[in-house]
Amino acid sequence: MARQFWCGGLILLALAAGAGADDKATAQAGFARFKKLAGEWVAADDQGKPTDQLVAVYKVTAAGSAVQETLFPGGDHEMVTVFHLDGPNLVLTHYCAAGNQPRQKAEPNSAANRIDFKFAGGTNLDPAKDMHMHESSIEWTDDNHIEWTWVGYQDGKPSGDHKVSLKLARKK
Repeated sequence: MARQFWCGGLILLALAAGAGADDKATAQAGFARFKKLAGEWVAADDQGKPTDQLVAVYKVTAAGSAVQETLFPGGDHEMVTVFHLDGPNLVLTHYCAAGNQPRQKAEPNSAANRIDFKFAGGTNLDPAKDMHMHESSIEWTDDNHIEWTWVGYQDGKPSGDHKVSLKLARKK
């Protein structure tokens, strides 16, 4: 009986370790995708063609351990988001023009061409009442086109006034 218990426990432990390894590989693959965004990104028109409006700059930094996104560079509402690995997780911290810093963690079961992020805490905000970026997703149409979508929360629920979707094209 004790032997069956130990064998069952070892099998569960092995399965859990395997699932953790899969999550880590998924996070690493997602982070690699963010690294490939390095460069300037402009707003895309209705046909997906690049415009002259610079929206985001991606930079691989910290000896390759982080990716910095600068949104609306040089503008009044410039914001920075930093992506990095945290153990088996891909995470982001968004330094918002609102003065708060929500953190999000990537969902390991996102679609193949998309990474979904969910709220995982933050600083300088009370998620039950303050406006903050609560969830987001980035979808890759191809290597030169992405769409970022953010959902802001106010009073602990989605705020219809703060859903943002940006269609971006790599600046040539």
